[in-house]
Amino acid sequence: MNLKLKIWRQKDAEDKGKMVAYNVTDISEHMSFLEMLDVLNEQLVNSGEEPVAFDHDCREGICGMCSLYINGEAHGPDRGVTTCQLHMRMFNDGDTIFIEPFRAKAFPVIKDLVVDRSAFDRIQQSGGYISVNTSGNTQDANAIPIPKADADEAMDAATCIGCGACVATCKNSSAMLFVGAKVSQYALLPQGKVEAKDRVMNMVNQMDKEGFGNCTNTGACEVECPKGISLTNIARMNREYFSASVTED
Repeated sequence: MNLKLKIWRQKDAEDKGKMVAYNVTDISEHMSFLEMLDVLNEQLVNSGEEPVAFDHDCREGICGMCSLYINGEAHGPDRGVTTCQLHMRMFNDGDTIFIEPFRAKAFPVIKDLVVDRSAFDRIQQSGGYISVNTSGNTQDANAIPIPKADADEAMDAATCIGCGACVATCKNSSAMLFVGAKVSQYALLPQGKVEAKDRVMNMVNQMDKEGFGNCTNTGACEVECPKGISLTNIARMNREYFSASVTED
């Protein structure tokens, strides 16, 4: 395939940035989207130009680093996949593809397509953990009876990779699906009950401090989420927050 790429180029956080057009040729439909960008960057380097900066790590849909806004959609036109799992067979010969970084006040651009998502790390650090007894008297997790339905829901929430697609696709740049997943992961299990009150209060408060917006109730976050995180996690987070608020000393 021969494609025209319109890519956001921005030298640093202070630069205004702009869309720049590039042409790539002989792209195989079996390539991943990031492999296509590798071809472009090799072409740019060989011609003495600055390569396009973009985030990636595992390229297996696990790390959540490869966050790109492609033709107006977080992670592109496919569903249930990250950008690194998006294949070029989703596009046609001669297509023009627009590639931008995730846009959100809380995700400032570092360079080109790379954004700073450390806001997610700070939210996680504010309460996304449990107390663990490491004195030698720890109880085997398998010895704690947990209803299978609760375990399954907790596992579903735990599949969140923190890529930020929910934020990028939300009109208000809300992080409530991410925070809801992290709260639910522990709220459904007995191990998470000890910090339950402080966890939800701290994580929601940190989310607000980072500048994320409120939920729009449109459900776009669930549609674009590569792991299919359900909106029910937002509802659970709201219940946890309300419960913690009314019982606050």
